[in-house]
Amino acid sequence: MNTPSAPSELFQRIEASFLRQGMMQHLGARLLRVESGLCVIALPYSERVTQQQGGFHGGAMGALADITAGYAGLTVAPADSEVTTVEYKINFLAAFTGGELQATGRVVRAGKRIIVTAAEVMHIDASGKQSPCALMQQTLAPVAKTY
Repeated sequence: MNTPSAPSELFQRIEASFLRQGMMQHLGARLLRVESGLCVIALPYSERVTQQQGGFHGGAMGALADITAGYAGLTVAPADSEVTTVEYKINFLAAFTGGELQATGRVVRAGKRIIVTAAEVMHIDASGKQSPCALMQQTLAPVAKTY
């Protein structure tokens, strides 16, 4: 019998910060995976994340990509810090309704003053089919943790 393992210390650290994200909690996002230099977050389709034609709103996709890549960056930042976005650039590839979005953030390069990350946002429909939705590149700066 397989016993589920307890979340890693790194997952718990990122989860503690993620649970403080009011917007992500409001939108129903879920933290799925955390490893050094990597984070995956899912965002389900709902009326909270749509634009006027019923598709996922670009702002919701951008926020998901920003936060997911930010948490990938946080995994390589000092444990007593947080990160803040300095800039990001996103390309929207396609619009989707239903299902959910899953963003995978990865660290491209981590320095002491800046961390460069990237995120890929995929749409997953009810049958499990995955389709590219958006690509983002981001620059982060480590900042003091204030909580």
